[in-house]
Amino acid sequence: MKRQVLVFRHFGNKGYSLFSCLGREVVCSVLSVATLTYASAESVSTDPVVTDSATMTTAREMMLEEVSVTGSRAPLTKSQAARMVTVLERADIAQAPVQSINDLLKYAVGVDVRQRGPIGAQTDISVRGGTSEQIIILLNGINICDPQTGHNVMDLPIDLSEIIRIEVLEGPAGRIYGTSSLVGAINIVTRPARETSADFTLEGGSYGYGRLSGRGNLRSRHWNHQVSAGYSRSDGYSRSKDNRLNTDFSGSKAFYQGQYEDEDVSVNWHLGIADKGWGSSTFYASPKWQADDQYEHTTKVYSAIQAQTKRGRLHFTPSIYWNQNRDRYEGYRGQAEKMKYNYNRTDVYGVNLSTYLDWAAGRTAFGAELRNEDLVSGNLGEPLSQPHHISGTDRDYTLGVNRTNISGYLEHNLLFRHFTLSAGLVAVKNTWSNMNMTIYPGIDICYRPHVNWKLHASYNTSLRMPSFTEMYYKLQGYSADPHLKPEEMQAVEAGVAYDYGGFSGSATVWHHHGKNMIDWIMDTSKGEDAVWESVNHTTINSVGLEMDAGLDFAQLIPSQHLLQTLKVSYSYINQDKKQEEHIVSQYALEYLRHKLIGNLRLQLLRQLDLGITARWQDRVGSYTDFDGNTLDYKPYFLTDARLTWKADKWKLYVEANNLFDTSYHDYGLVEQPGRWLIAGISVHL
Repeated sequence: MKRQVLVFRHFGNKGYSLFSCLGREVVCSVLSVATLTYASAESVSTDPVVTDSATMTTAREMMLEEVSVTGSRAPLTKSQAARMVTVLERADIAQAPVQSINDLLKYAVGVDVRQRGPIGAQTDISVRGGTSEQIIILLNGINICDPQTGHNVMDLPIDLSEIIRIEVLEGPAGRIYGTSSLVGAINIVTRPARETSADFTLEGGSYGYGRLSGRGNLRSRHWNHQVSAGYSRSDGYSRSKDNRLNTDFSGSKAFYQGQYEDEDVSVNWHLGIADKGWGSSTFYASPKWQADDQYEHTTKVYSAIQAQTKRGRLHFTPSIYWNQNRDRYEGYRGQAEKMKYNYNRTDVYGVNLSTYLDWAAGRTAFGAELRNEDLVSGNLGEPLSQPHHISGTDRDYTLGVNRTNISGYLEHNLLFRHFTLSAGLVAVKNTWSNMNMTIYPGIDICYRPHVNWKLHASYNTSLRMPSFTEMYYKLQGYSADPHLKPEEMQAVEAGVAYDYGGFSGSATVWHHHGKNMIDWIMDTSKGEDAVWESVNHTTINSVGLEMDAGLDFAQLIPSQHLLQTLKVSYSYINQDKKQEEHIVSQYALEYLRHKLIGNLRLQLLRQLDLGITARWQDRVGSYTDFDGNTLDYKPYFLTDARLTWKADKWKLYVEANNLFDTSYHDYGLVEQPGRWLIAGISVHL
């Protein structure tokens, strides 16, 4: 005698809609729309549907669609999307025992997070065995990569509390994002709160750590404004041979984001600044240069304006942005007379005009982007015709590089009830390398035999221009090559996903074929004359497997409340490349062969939650110690935990990173911190 269940995935304004629901159990699977390409997620989209020729009136339906994250130029719902995207949701972010985005990404199974400094002081992030230079980082869909170096790209002005989700697209994404997206993309999505509100957070912990941050939001009809700011610092967890702090850090950040939205258009804009300095310990040391008290300071500015039209079949999504990165590197901290400080400033300007069109044959997207990258430096680049003064010093920028990247793209999506095909290409030309216009195609296919199953396959290509550091850095045992070629990648992958009744799981296999791969290598057979050299390595073939499974106990065992969720993820990578004898690599030959993650969430009491995350990692590769010995990376196991007491307007939490005080190396000569305890309070008004 069970009533018939109706499942609605959209609402219509038809007069009989409500009448049809009377006396029936109704499930409304309706959430907001979110896209990787256009990070301005909308919960409601209005599109013309039909025109009555007799009355010449247009019927308009309000469509509330399911949550969607796409790996395409045109926005598609999650069920339609042909490419798999890993999403760290707001709930995951709130429960994770982390203080930075860098730390949070450790829990994405396909992402390799190699920290040089704690709590996001400096981190190299890569995807599927690539390097930190080979992925594109986006803030609300805007490319924020620094052409000088990928080491500092995660110096972001935003707080974790402002992030609504982080989207990880694995594999080449040239036709979606152009250059830089050689092996993947990470999009960090923020959005102003939906109502006028304020938040404050105060934290303190081991090694003199402290953080204070706040956020305020003002909403009025079509307008929404939000401002946040924060300060953090730590004494660090180690000291130099001279007994000085060498892993300390301190920094401030501020971020403003605004929004205007009506029935015709949505406009978003942001302006942020991040200023931070940190002890760099042995970050760039080598057996030849055994400096253990380095220091670095960066100041980064991010700005962008984005818009999207809503009415009609043709949608325009233009954007314009400017990012500036200032960097001061001290080889010997506070001792400019011993080694000149390196000063760099990059300015990146970009204009992007994207368009998508709905018509009888599907959804077509097309557009173009112009991106100019300008560097002035005291160490990198070619001699400038006229020096530029370095603010706050008695020195000038005497070197520089300028290059412009021009790209155009075309993509078409065929959308059927059980099948999606997304195919397209990007044409790229860069002024610096005098490269010809080169085309990089890609195709994604998805088949949905049942509402709970999803099968997908893809072939994609991409490229990456060398960074300015890879082209010109020539100090203290490093020798760069200004004539490096762009890296190129071809990849295929296939996978399956299942989701039903509190259980979800997926599996993906992939193969990457990269050529002209850039790496820093050292030929140890040269003895005292050995230096780190930037080179285009030969072909590298990579194969990998990723699997995950999740249990939602609230659905599986609703009678109990202790168990909340359990998630387990695993990735395996193997790279095939001829290994020359006596060659030591900094990047391309070091990757996570195994990564296993487990996450368990418990509700101990009504207001008391416990989250436990464990990671086991096994890295392929080696590094050289100060005595000249070559050491292999050893596998390690880490456990993090967070205990949270939640009330209506506030919460208290205590967390531990590296709970069992494991000693490990994740990046060359840089020893990682041991157990790190933190306590905090967060208030919402």
